[in-house]
Amino acid sequence: MTAEVQEKSEPKYYVVKRHLLSLLPDFSPGVPLPTERELASALSTSRTTVRQALTELVTEGRLVRRHGSGTYVAEPKLAWPLQMSSFTEQAASSGLVVETAFVAAERVRATDELAELLQVKPGAALHRLERLRKVNGAPMALEQSHLPAARFPGLPRAVRRTGSLYKVLDELWDVTVVGAVETIETAPASPREAGLLDTDVGAPMMMLSRHSFDASNHPVEWVRSWYRGDRYKFVATLGFSRTPSP
Repeated sequence: MTAEVQEKSEPKYYVVKRHLLSLLPDFSPGVPLPTERELASALSTSRTTVRQALTELVTEGRLVRRHGSGTYVAEPKLAWPLQMSSFTEQAASSGLVVETAFVAAERVRATDELAELLQVKPGAALHRLERLRKVNGAPMALEQSHLPAARFPGLPRAVRRTGSLYKVLDELWDVTVVGAVETIETAPASPREAGLLDTDVGAPMMMLSRHSFDASNHPVEWVRSWYRGDRYKFVATLGFSRTPSP
């Protein structure tokens, strides 16, 4: 297929988007783009078409909009490894500065779903810890963890002192998380998540759910985390369970 035929088969906004993508490597993060009117004139198209292309690039995290100011080239996405270690340890190993702010720490009753996940009776008391994670001063993730209150009495107070849940579990209860089942989905940001993570309502989020286990294969926690999809990407190291066929 020739470039001309390919271009004709593509939506107009996508042609504009590809053109802008070809220009972005020449710009440093933080550099402002021309206005929609200027881009529309330069590319001989409508402002509506330009706006649609820009919106997709903002959603993908390649551009960032600042209300009342304009559209700018975004900082590169931060790569975050998927591995069995605490958030604090992962940040430190990557040379990043991490801050943790408690949003909520309360006791709740186990729903049927949480009771099954954590192997407690429905209605049993659970700790629910909600923490906002910041990396290098910018909001990165909102985490909501559930753990059995009977197994870990006084847990919120201990976590507030150290900031690291896994460190507290190891030091006070001799519990080490050695494995987990983790799922990743996408979801739009609710007004609450958008406010805490400094993004727009409806912006793409990566939602991680982790079901963690100790060395005896007993469930330790169930946690759901929301990450800004425009600022972060996850990296996993995979290996073959057997020798692959040639």
